[in-house]
Amino acid sequence: MTTRRLVLSRGAALVGAASTGLLLPEIARAQSNRIRVGFMLPYTGTFAQLGVAIENGVRMAIGEKGGKLGGREIEWFKVDDESEPSKGVENANRLVQRDKVDVLIGTVHSGVQMGIQRVARESGVLSLIPNAGVHAATRGLCAPNVFRTSFTNSQPTLALGKPMMDKGLKRTVWITWKYAAGDEAFEGFKESYTKAGGTIVKELGLPFPNVEFQALLTEIASLRPDAVACFFAGAAPPSSSATTRPRA
Repeated sequence: MTTRRLVLSRGAALVGAASTGLLLPEIARAQSNRIRVGFMLPYTGTFAQLGVAIENGVRMAIGEKGGKLGGREIEWFKVDDESEPSKGVENANRLVQRDKVDVLIGTVHSGVQMGIQRVARESGVLSLIPNAGVHAATRGLCAPNVFRTSFTNSQPTLALGKPMMDKGLKRTVWITWKYAAGDEAFEGFKESYTKAGGTIVKELGLPFPNVEFQALLTEIASLRPDAVACFFAGAAPPSSSATTRPRA
């Protein structure tokens, strides 16, 4: 069975260590001298800016190495995942089975990531998670060929509790989109904030990617909390919310 140690040593060339002369992964296709890299990212919709930024970052990093990995040219493939979880498995299979990529990079939406995770675990393709923070990907459903290069959803909000209490922000309203990332972000915030002695006055949410925030913002104003804590990503967060916003 493939071990995580083997994947680490053989897969390093695909993630920026090619110049050291490490062996390429055994999954590299023998019929081609090129490494096939597939992006499964959101190129339309709420998270499009993040998808484009991730691709630009990967291409820039490889460009700094002369455009090659391990001395081999790269062949690029792209699929717009549309931030649509129901298409996650289908889109990931398109890259793995049709395009036969050696490495799959994606994605942003935690729900979509679960589709990629299923395909990665079943196929063994090297999978890099550049943004989606869904816990299961590197907890209960972890695999030796799956690597996270960013964060889990609860990590950023876990750091909020004590600093907020230190500033005297003792009563807080939480607001987010109601989907995996929002729920897990709340998990981190609730743990740190209540442990520090804070009170969560109310938890508010609306379905992703609904942007009708006005009713919730009006409710927040009526509750008069010391602060508002939130989790949103992409281009659609309510402009009047902030991680912490002291009451006037």
